[in-house]
Amino acid sequence: MSPEMLRGLKAMVIGAAREGTALARYLVQCGAQVTLSDSKPAHALAKHLTGEGLDVRLILGALPTDLSDVDVLFLSPGVPPSAEIVRQARERGLPISSEPRLFTQLCPAPIAGVTGSSGKTTTTALTGEMYATGGSTTWVGGNIGRPLIERLLEAQRPQFVVMELSSFQLEPFSPEYQGPTVNERRSQASRAISVEGWSPHIAVITNITPNHLDRHPSMADYVRAKSHIVAFQRRNDWAVLNLDNEYTPELASRTQGQVLHFSLERPVAQGAFLRGEELVLRFGGGERVFCHLSAIKLRGAHNVANILAAACAALAGEVSLEAMRAVAANFTGVAHRLEVVRKWRDILFVNDSIATSPERAIAALRSYQEPLVLLAGGRDKHLPWEQWADVVLSRVRVVVAFGEAVPIIEHALRERRSQRSNGPATLLHTVDSLEQAVAIATQIAQPGEVVLLSPGGTSFDAFEDFEARGARFRELVAAL
Repeated sequence: MSPEMLRGLKAMVIGAAREGTALARYLVQCGAQVTLSDSKPAHALAKHLTGEGLDVRLILGALPTDLSDVDVLFLSPGVPPSAEIVRQARERGLPISSEPRLFTQLCPAPIAGVTGSSGKTTTTALTGEMYATGGSTTWVGGNIGRPLIERLLEAQRPQFVVMELSSFQLEPFSPEYQGPTVNERRSQASRAISVEGWSPHIAVITNITPNHLDRHPSMADYVRAKSHIVAFQRRNDWAVLNLDNEYTPELASRTQGQVLHFSLERPVAQGAFLRGEELVLRFGGGERVFCHLSAIKLRGAHNVANILAAACAALAGEVSLEAMRAVAANFTGVAHRLEVVRKWRDILFVNDSIATSPERAIAALRSYQEPLVLLAGGRDKHLPWEQWADVVLSRVRVVVAFGEAVPIIEHALRERRSQRSNGPATLLHTVDSLEQAVAIATQIAQPGEVVLLSPGGTSFDAFEDFEARGARFRELVAAL
């Protein structure tokens, strides 16, 4: 598919935030007629719409109901498949796509796609660094950084692309998402929009654990959405799967591609694994040590797993062992992911705002041996908190709970504490806001301790996204 085939396309883009406005801008550049719509009012979208100067028709404050003059519907990740506008599009036989989906059709280079319940951003960044260090012109984007569709307007072309993909972004890659496209009166331009299933050349699944069950109707549906990343691969493609995870090993049966495994717990037939203090690559009957634990700057076993996953993705793309080793040893992390913000009065402040599920918060807690003051809360995603409470009661000196999830956190800690017969008591303070949580933490924390923002819930009760929450935490700490 070429960009010229989009000329004259009557496109409706649902979602006017970062991804939607980037897509609208690209479509306009290609000569499409674009309607950009969002249920939020203009003032709530000012950050994304200000200065856009887009030659588009705007429908804000409510989603449109008339699709009679639309060739294709593009959905942002926040729009669920159950939305009324999706149902109407299916009834009309309109193709349904998305910014990542269109990018894959236009991308001039092989793609490595990375998904997972946790670790996907760090693994995406590590993989991109390995390819770049190995000498490839590499684009990194998707659910991380700027939308990749914008980069197609650049003169330089990549040799490789690494995309982070959420379960929401993977839904439009499956034909079952769209249903049959039966509208024979579609324009010539809209016929270029594929509704075939698609998977990347290299597909990485870091792990699958309960997440986003406020959006997905069941765990099975969530796993199904994640599985799209491997479901449409061909025999010359590669699937990178976590051998230690409950759900991912079974996905090897859903791909026609070659499979590489990674593991912290056992050797693998082909892929990467941890053996004692060594990170080992095994492939084609041989094995090589590419890094030692003592050389890694990232904290936590979960980040060792991320390095192993990235090494598998690099191995599939024939990146040199030297490039993998250099990145594994020198990579220091991504913003809002165990990000060291400041040391103040010998207290370390760490921003892990990305931890929007109890599972992710547990990984953060296990990364520290120092006494912890944990800032937890936000908005719950209908996930279990029992294991989180067990880990907190074993590792955390003080919890400062904030936001909508306060009653859930209180209940989980109370229930699990009632089942423990000994051990130090974890103190609990409850407040309304992140600002109050930081203020309490600075009064309570002692020299040598870590104040860790690892909420376990989303930011949507008080912030636009986890990045805004993390940025506010940075501001509050910087002002101490």
